[in-house]
Amino acid sequence: MAKATRAYLDDHAFVEVETPFFIKSTPEGARDFLVPSRLNKGSFYALPQSPQILKQLLMVSGMDRYYQIVKCFRDEDFRGDRQPEFTQIDCEMSFVEQEDILQLFEGMTKHVYKEVKGIELANFTRITFHNAMKYYGCDKPDLRFDCKIIDLNEVIPATEFAVFKNVQTSGGLIAGINAKGCAEYSRKQIDELTEFVKASHRGLGGLIWIKYGKEGIKSSIDKFFSPEEIAVIGNAMGAESGDLLLIAADKLSKVRKSLGDLRLELGKREKWMDQNPWSLVWVIDFPLFERDEETGEIIFMHHPFVMPYPEDIQYLETDPTKVRGQLYDLVINGNEILSGSIRIHQQALQEQIFKILGLTEEEKEAKFGFMVNAFKYGAPPHGGCAFGLDRWVMLLAGADTIRDVIAFPKNASGRDTMMDAPSAVDEGQMKELGIKTVAVE
Repeated sequence: MAKATRAYLDDHAFVEVETPFFIKSTPEGARDFLVPSRLNKGSFYALPQSPQILKQLLMVSGMDRYYQIVKCFRDEDFRGDRQPEFTQIDCEMSFVEQEDILQLFEGMTKHVYKEVKGIELANFTRITFHNAMKYYGCDKPDLRFDCKIIDLNEVIPATEFAVFKNVQTSGGLIAGINAKGCAEYSRKQIDELTEFVKASHRGLGGLIWIKYGKEGIKSSIDKFFSPEEIAVIGNAMGAESGDLLLIAADKLSKVRKSLGDLRLELGKREKWMDQNPWSLVWVIDFPLFERDEETGEIIFMHHPFVMPYPEDIQYLETDPTKVRGQLYDLVINGNEILSGSIRIHQQALQEQIFKILGLTEEEKEAKFGFMVNAFKYGAPPHGGCAFGLDRWVMLLAGADTIRDVIAFPKNASGRDTMMDAPSAVDEGQMKELGIKTVAVE
């Protein structure tokens, strides 16, 4: 895959540039791995979470098309598709718009599939972030099968049924999915799905069900709604004989998350995912900012260098959460494989973004001074992206985890079991670096 990638990018006038691993610590969303400096005691390098700032500086310096197959480092919790060190196909281009990048890297993806697997891909689907969350409950939808989330707030009549009434009065969401052909699910199977959505990271109180079975329509809410009212719900959800309707009612974020996960769980159980081998989707029009659920503060969704859509700049001062960024992800079979954006290249706009994020002059200078100063000399319009190579290889190899496609991977607790790392080091080394460890409760 790396060979096919290099061939494509070399043919499209990209230049491979190696960027350093010892850089400055900057806020990019995850924790940095820090490296103490012996020659500058008390100071630390950071291993790069990505070459984001470095590749933007290359564009400012006149390097029109850059790429690199590069190691990146993030001190994050572990999952099956995540390691503390991983490989990116990192790219940046000058004098481009979003459409140029989508077309070029759609072409690269098709080239890799053809060269590596002999597969001719069709054109990719596109969906906005808003619609991905609304219909699939996540920003990386797996579209190998249908089964959209259907909003029901406008369909459910005023009722004394407490679960629905509480949502109707509190501004929450009532929504459901149509599990096609699942009307014969037993009570035990439905209880299993209920326990699935009640798991702590989803937190739903339960599920309402309506069966369109051989003996007619049955539901868990028969005593609260007339047959006519239940039929209205069924019509809104496209119910046919043999279908099982599963409905959730709670806070919007909980309902979207729970039903999104439930649709994927049903997709695996019912083998709906086997309908199509590959789902390739561009997710576009992400919000530039979001509110921190704990503090309510405005924070950036990806990083603070993303160009807003010109028509949304008017909302920067009045309601930043309405501003869409020129951000795009490529999602393959429900896995985020590429993420990228058009970057801000105007110093005044970049200063405005820093102000919205609440950075003081001192913080801005300490964290991004080198970037802001470079922009004073003029920067071309530019944008780029990065593929997660390990994750992409995992999909094409048909593996279950990226540990299957990485040499000497770390285990779930972050240890290299071959070399027994991380490990304690000699006191002499610590003293030479001017550091010591302290016990943390």
